[in-house]
Amino acid sequence: MNKDDEELELYLKPRSTETVSIKIPTDALESLKKVAANRDMTLEALLKFYIGQNLRQDLAKFFSERLLESTAEVLAKHIESKEEILSIIQEIQAEATL
Repeated sequence: MNKDDEELELYLKPRSTETVSIKIPTDALESLKKVAANRDMTLEALLKFYIGQNLRQDLAKFFSERLLESTAEVLAKHIESKEEILSIIQEIQAEATL
């Protein structure tokens, strides 16, 4: 049996959940239902998708901001010039957005 013939199994680890209740404007809820139906998803699945997608983006942004702060702190231990540190941080930000 070669690697192409091997079966892959996916194991999902169950995560604890909590029910929340939110108020959504009726027109927004109707739009969400239409989008969910168009994507062949339940409303709950669509909401989880939207939350998960934006949560990952926000967490990535938070992580990168914290990384830059840590980098600036380390640079400050080795470089006295605040202007030079700022220049390095700005260069890192510019390179990261390319």
